[in-house]
Amino acid sequence: MGAGGLGHIGIQCLKAMTSAQVIAVDTSEDALKLALNCGADHMVSADGQQAQQVRDLTGSGADAVFDFVGEDNTISDSVAMLRTGGTYYLVGYGGTVTLPTIQVVLGEISIVGNLIGTNPDLAGLVTLTGQGKVVLHSTRYPWKPPTTRSMTSATAGSAAGRSSSPAKPKLRPIR
Repeated sequence: MGAGGLGHIGIQCLKAMTSAQVIAVDTSEDALKLALNCGADHMVSADGQQAQQVRDLTGSGADAVFDFVGEDNTISDSVAMLRTGGTYYLVGYGGTVTLPTIQVVLGEISIVGNLIGTNPDLAGLVTLTGQGKVVLHSTRYPWKPPTTRSMTSATAGSAAGRSSSPAKPKLRPIR
C-alpha cells in the first residue's frame, strides 16, 4: 500500500530477497507505473475497491501487507486485504489504528509497526543498493522559499519516488 517514496524501495527489496508475488496499491497512476518498473507483479488502483481486487488476485487474501502510507483509510484497507493468519506491517504514520477486534482475533492477524528497521536491515539495504538490486528513484527541485515545489508535488502525489530539495543556501555577510 503506497508505491511512491518508500513503497518503491520496499518493492525492490521484496523482489531481491524473496520469491513473493508483489501487488502494488496506490492512488497515483505514476506511482503504479514506477512500481511495475521496480518489479511489482500486479498493480491495483486505490479506488475504493482495492481490498476486494487484492483478494481476487490472491484467492484468499495477501500473506502480508506493507502499508507505507499509514493513514486511517489505508490501515483498514490493508487489514481487509489479508488472508487468515496474515501480517500487517505498518511503516507509514499519520493515522490512528482503530480496528474491530473480532476481525483481528478471528482472522489471526499479526500487526507489526516499524519506523526505520534495525542496523542489520540498513546494512542489507546498502548491500542490495551496491549490487544494483535497489535503486532510489527521486525527483529533485530547486530550493524556493517559503514553500517549495517539491512540497506541493509531494502533497499532490505527483512526485515520482522520493521528493527532495537541496538545503537552504548558506549566506555569508559581505565585507
